[in-house]
Amino acid sequence: MAGHLSMSDGNPLMRNATGRESAELAGFASGLRFDDLPAPVVTRAVELFVDWAGSALSGRGQRPIAILEGFAAAMGPADGRAEILTARRMTSPLFAALVNAGASHVSEQDDVHNGSVFHPAAVVFPAALATAQDVGASGRDFIAASVAGYEAGIRIGEFLGRSHYRVFHTTGTAGTIAAAVATGRLLGLGPETMLDAIGSAGTQAAGLWEFLRDAADSKQLHTAKAAADGLTAAYLARDGFTGAKRILEGAQGMAAGMSSDADPARLADRLGSRWALTETSFKFHASCRHTHPAADALLKVIAEHGLKPGEITSVTAHVHQGALDVLGPVTDPATVHQAKFSMPATLGLIAVHGRAGMAEYDAFFGDDAARGFNTRVVMRLDPEVDAAYPARWIGKVTVETTDGRSLDARVDEPKGDPGNTLSQDEIDAKARRLIGYGGGVGAGEVDALMARLWGIAGAEQVGRLL
Repeated sequence: MAGHLSMSDGNPLMRNATGRESAELAGFASGLRFDDLPAPVVTRAVELFVDWAGSALSGRGQRPIAILEGFAAAMGPADGRAEILTARRMTSPLFAALVNAGASHVSEQDDVHNGSVFHPAAVVFPAALATAQDVGASGRDFIAASVAGYEAGIRIGEFLGRSHYRVFHTTGTAGTIAAAVATGRLLGLGPETMLDAIGSAGTQAAGLWEFLRDAADSKQLHTAKAAADGLTAAYLARDGFTGAKRILEGAQGMAAGMSSDADPARLADRLGSRWALTETSFKFHASCRHTHPAADALLKVIAEHGLKPGEITSVTAHVHQGALDVLGPVTDPATVHQAKFSMPATLGLIAVHGRAGMAEYDAFFGDDAARGFNTRVVMRLDPEVDAAYPARWIGKVTVETTDGRSLDARVDEPKGDPGNTLSQDEIDAKARRLIGYGGGVGAGEVDALMARLWGIAGAEQVGRLL
């Protein structure tokens, strides 16, 4: 009988796997306590939570989320201890996590960790919030669990590497385990049981980029299922359901089937001293993160030279390969969400309006000036930009003008990155705008909601947010 061949068979890094990586990650997550967290980590976790809540509530009324809400109403209980934010009703933790996770990923305003190319908030907070509400956890335990989910998910994304992201949506794959870890920490799973949860989550991990070619809704399903499946894995593990002990680095595990450059050393990289959560970036523009570096570089060249949209004959965005892989299939966007994965659409909005926010994308298909950039924007692979990615997302553009000038601009840290981050006032304002966009929270309720969000770490019990 022929031996098993895997994607990682030719990867020398996998020969360095010790057999202890998954166990170390599970032990760290299981034992993490709020008092272990440095103050800046707690502060950033709360900021990310506020940012996430705005994204989740912005999903209200958007067609894919309405469908998920209907599914939850038909398949789930009519009441429960966990909250569907967009529908403002209670249900089981499973269906609350599912809908909230889908809702927080539809507006393309949720956070991202550059090095892992992973959106932690969209999968970690929905699972953690639903579980915390279910078990009556304190705000301190909620924050500790969320940090555990971030730390695990980011390292798994880094472990799976660039080859994984080319085909798989890391937020759907690594995100399933991140959600399981956050849930498991709130359920009090010990190291061995947490390892079972990781195993059951990993065997369910999925999410493929093909949806972009059809303007399909699958991206919201990726986060919805990652949060719900991760939560399922942890609850099952609590009751004795076992999972593969080396689902990540084993001979027939995730790396074997989903990566050709997986690095097992990344799974336990400086656990407890390197807080990867603090490396997470906020999204400034309402689009795929791969468009942001070029968008900021275009903003820079427009400001420096006082350019008007009509003076721009062409824009070349110098990008990394990941941007070509994800944005390249979108040649003529057919929906608002697909436009957020179009470099020409995004740079057209930047050139015409100076911003690419929710309102600008909603109006895009009636915006002839912005749509005119579909034939004026091209992407080119740039060796420097590609070599820096994914640790750094450099933005470089070349703009040709009607008077024959060729203008270059460069941004080394896009707005929202840790070195160019949003202030708490900016995070608060962004969350309020997104909540207002969703329209599900009355003007008189917003201040009380924001106070609950910002004060989550001090809550004696995580109850309903609305």
